[in-house]
Amino acid sequence: MNSKKIMISPSIIAGDLSTMGADVAGFDPGVIDLLHLDVMDGNFVPNLTFGPGFIRDLKKHTDIPLDVHLMIEKPENSLEKYIELKPEYIVIHYESTRFPARSLKLIRENGIKSGLALNPATPIEAVFDLSEYCDMILIMSVDPGFYGQSFMKNAVSRIARLKEYLISADCSDVKIQVDGGISEENIREVVFAGADVIVAGSSLFKGGDINQSALKLKKAALG
Repeated sequence: MNSKKIMISPSIIAGDLSTMGADVAGFDPGVIDLLHLDVMDGNFVPNLTFGPGFIRDLKKHTDIPLDVHLMIEKPENSLEKYIELKPEYIVIHYESTRFPARSLKLIRENGIKSGLALNPATPIEAVFDLSEYCDMILIMSVDPGFYGQSFMKNAVSRIARLKEYLISADCSDVKIQVDGGISEENIREVVFAGADVIVAGSSLFKGGDINQSALKLKKAALG
């Protein structure tokens, strides 16, 4: 088996948000590495989900680190509210702001790991000059804002190109996260290309036992 450590981050919008507090209390922190929280504003993406109040309440039910993905327009206008929650990661979108470096630096200055997400239509090279401000780069393998889409296969080559750049730029400690359509069938290819953190929705929640589903994903990734 490959010795690489893969992190699994369940996307909670794939579950029942009305019972998510009780649900996450049963997640095994030995298997579930992060909780992926998609904040959608109905502007940057068409759908609406939740905001800092929901995340604050959810955090009371688990010690698993939070991975907050801001799919919102101009995140700099509300970033402080999410910084106050002290998640493990705050990820903003390259396409959502004219000032990505400023926001990424602010996140880091507050002791939180910074992340930058790229939509499928954005050239992967757009992130190269910003990688020094990132602890993680998120490659979307579906268009953001719509749950349940199929994996876009061109994400694999995008992951590989980003990994190659990060190594060449001496930024190999920057994690690569992938979000969208990940399953047991495609996770190994994604990880082999260079992904470190896997966001998974339906492939984790559809089976009923999320801990067992996460173990199966990790086995499929590295076996």
